[in-house]
Amino acid sequence: MTEVFAARLAAVVAERGPLCVGIDAHAPLLRDWGLADDAAGLREFGLRVVDAAAPRIGIVKPQIAFFERHGSAGYAALEEILTAARAAGLLVIADVKRGDVGSTVDAYGEAWLTPGSPLEADAMTAVAYQGFGSLDGVLARAAENGKGVFVLAATSNPESAEVQTLRVPDGTTIAQRMVEHARSTRGVAGVVVGATVDLAAVGVDPSVLAEVPVLAPGFGAQGASLAGAPATFRAALGAILPNVSRSVLGAGPDGLAAAIDVAARDVASWAS
Repeated sequence: MTEVFAARLAAVVAERGPLCVGIDAHAPLLRDWGLADDAAGLREFGLRVVDAAAPRIGIVKPQIAFFERHGSAGYAALEEILTAARAAGLLVIADVKRGDVGSTVDAYGEAWLTPGSPLEADAMTAVAYQGFGSLDGVLARAAENGKGVFVLAATSNPESAEVQTLRVPDGTTIAQRMVEHARSTRGVAGVVVGATVDLAAVGVDPSVLAEVPVLAPGFGAQGASLAGAPATFRAALGAILPNVSRSVLGAGPDGLAAAIDVAARDVASWAS
C-alpha cells in the first residue's frame, strides 16, 4: 500500500524538522550571487541551494515562476534541480499554484505528481477557485503515488481577503472551508496559510488547521518572524511548515548554510 503523503511528511519533519527553504531565483538575487539571469544561472543557483539545504533540513520549495520566465531552458534547469533535490533526500514542494477543471487540471497533476515525470515533485500547490472538487483528479493521482497537494486557503497578500473571507451559507469563510476540505482527504491535501495572516480575521479555526499539513510562507522578507509563529498559529503550530526564502537566500552563496542553520534553530526553539 502506498504511504499517504502526510505520513511521509511527518517522517521527514520528525527527522529533520519542519523548516522549508524556498528556491526563489529572483533576478536581483541571481545578480547578488554573481550569476547571470539565464538558465545557466538558475541551474547554478538552484543546485547551490540544494547542496546547502540537504545536510540541514528536509524540505525545499522551488517557485516555478522564476524558471518559467526563461521558457524551455528554464524548465530544463528546473528538471535538474528537482532531480538533484529528491536524490539528496529532500522532500520537494513544487510551488506551481495550478487550478482548472477536467482533463486540464488532471494534466497538471500528471506533470508534477507522477513518478518518473521530468517534473516529478513530492507535492504541488494548487488553487481551488473552481471548487475543491475540481481537484478530485489531482488528489486521486496524489493519493495513488504518495504525493501531496497544498491548496491555497488564506494567503498573505492583502487583497486576498476580498475572496477568502467571503462566507458560505453556513457562515464558514472560504478560507476555513478549504481547510475543512483538506482535512477530509485524510492526509493527501494540506493548505497554504500565510504567516502574516490573522487567523481570526479570516475565520480559520486553529484547532481544525492543526489537523492538516500547513505550508506557511511569509516569514522574513514578507514581514512575519519565526519568533512570532507560536502566537500566530497557536494550536496549529505543530502542523506548519515555515517557509523562508529571501531572508536566507539573501545571505548569498557563502552565507546561505549559516542562514539556514539560524532559521532552523529558531524553529527548533518553538519546542522549548
